[in-house]
Amino acid sequence: MNKPKDARKDFQVVCRLRPKDRDARAKLVECEKAVKEAAFALAIESEESIPLSSTMDFTTIRIENSYDGPHPNKETIDFAPSELEDEKMMFMPGMLPLDFAMAAIERFRNQKLIHKRYVTALLISCKKHFDSLPSLLRVKVPELTPEDLHGKLGDVPRITCCGDTHGQFYDVSNIFKLNGYPSASNPYIFNGDFVDRGSFSVEVILTYLLLKLVCPEGIYLLRGNHETKNMNKIYGFEGEVKAKYDGLIFDLFLEVFCALPLAAVINDKVFVTHGGIPSYPTTLKDIEGIKRGREPADSGLMSDLLWSDPQPFKGKTPSKRGIGFSFGPDITSQFLESNNLELLVRSHEVKDEGYLVEHDEKCITVFSAPNYCDQMGNKGAFIHFSHDLVPNFTKFESVPHPDVKPMAYAAGMGGLFSP
Repeated sequence: MNKPKDARKDFQVVCRLRPKDRDARAKLVECEKAVKEAAFALAIESEESIPLSSTMDFTTIRIENSYDGPHPNKETIDFAPSELEDEKMMFMPGMLPLDFAMAAIERFRNQKLIHKRYVTALLISCKKHFDSLPSLLRVKVPELTPEDLHGKLGDVPRITCCGDTHGQFYDVSNIFKLNGYPSASNPYIFNGDFVDRGSFSVEVILTYLLLKLVCPEGIYLLRGNHETKNMNKIYGFEGEVKAKYDGLIFDLFLEVFCALPLAAVINDKVFVTHGGIPSYPTTLKDIEGIKRGREPADSGLMSDLLWSDPQPFKGKTPSKRGIGFSFGPDITSQFLESNNLELLVRSHEVKDEGYLVEHDEKCITVFSAPNYCDQMGNKGAFIHFSHDLVPNFTKFESVPHPDVKPMAYAAGMGGLFSP
């Protein structure tokens, strides 16, 4: 996976042994193409390259008269010069009108999009915001109010942790229906893998980013292994963005993904990351200092956080995925104890009931994409943490969605990978 040179060698052997196998030859051609594209990208890449997000001015993108979607300021497309700065201000964190975000989300439900001008503004602003954050977020459960302490409110303050949502926009909408929209008093952590596989990935990630600009302390986004260029090329997000918008918007998405934080700690005790813990002794300070703004390497601290998985037996072994490690209960305990933590929450794997508790109840996998890829039949789940930090699980079933199949926008590799 993500190693086209190695795959090319394997398919060269297959083609020698089975010279008439058209499928093998087609896959060899795809691998050759992937190797050449990677070499070309490396050749033109420069440490001094200027990010697209720092050079684009979204106010130069014209809104056509035919656009019938929402606007952040008023129902008009004729902006006076004096209004352009006001429009830019609206896309700063905490300034985006809630009405605009909710109108956009409703438009997504009706299988329509918001204008490229606003998507560009959203991506540029979110990229700058994520750049300002550390690689490790320190997140708090909302404080108790006097009404909570006297039992006058039905729900105690909590934070909700969700796992992979993989482009399943209508299931994400159901999460919000069940649990409320993100706000300062109802915050969420979405633990990576927002895109790919499901064919409504654009709607999912735009929903999260819109809500992030409405209320930055209401939703926290952590990078998953699918918020990466290589995975997006294989599993559909690149094709979906280019079908719904264009290549420039995809490039902006990649910049946003590279800026995403990699982990979070809830109330200094619950460690949340997409894949798992590193393969060698690591402190929270090490994780906090990880340099972002780049694609993950095949190995190292960032790679381990995005790709690793728990295993039932002690020790660590190379992952069956080909990237990251599998870590045992002893590794989990060592990491938690050395960092004064109590619990690891990770995602990255589909679970029949939407979650799984293992490693002596010190490791939880949460997965929030029910009936994954329309074929797994699993439940989705999310976790509530209140001030006692005892995990409280909610399971839910999938909901109907428009007849667009998973991986509908995936291209390349000739079906080399299963969905």
